Amino acid sequence: KDNTPGCTTEAQQFRDLYAGFQQAGCEIVGVSRDSIKSHENFKAKFTLPFALLSDADETVCNLFGVMKQKMMYGKQVRGIERSTFVLDKKGNLRKEWRGLKADGHAQEVLAFVQTL
Repeated sequence: KDNTPGCTTEAQQFRDLYAGFQQAGCEIVGVSRDSIKSHENFKAKFTLPFALLSDADETVCNLFGVMKQKMMYGKQVRGIERSTFVLDKKGNLRKEWRGLKADGHAQEVLAFVQTL
């Protein structure tokens, strides 16, 4: 979710490592249920060099099975489980991380894609 602490941390760390992902031939795409306008503002606010896709109807979220019941700000809500998926150029799933902690995750993903 744009402008929440975890997503902001994660986005900034992927931004800071973006050159390494480019060198590894990796394209980064963030997906959430936020609107296109919200994503545009979030990208501008944090100078994010990668695409953010709006999945307001949860098509992509459901495809990857990331919609879960979770606690957010002390309330039970249906939301997106923080996840990362690495797909190869043919669309094959190479690795997935689910229910991850945002801080430090981008470095772990970069280390993996550099092995491909």
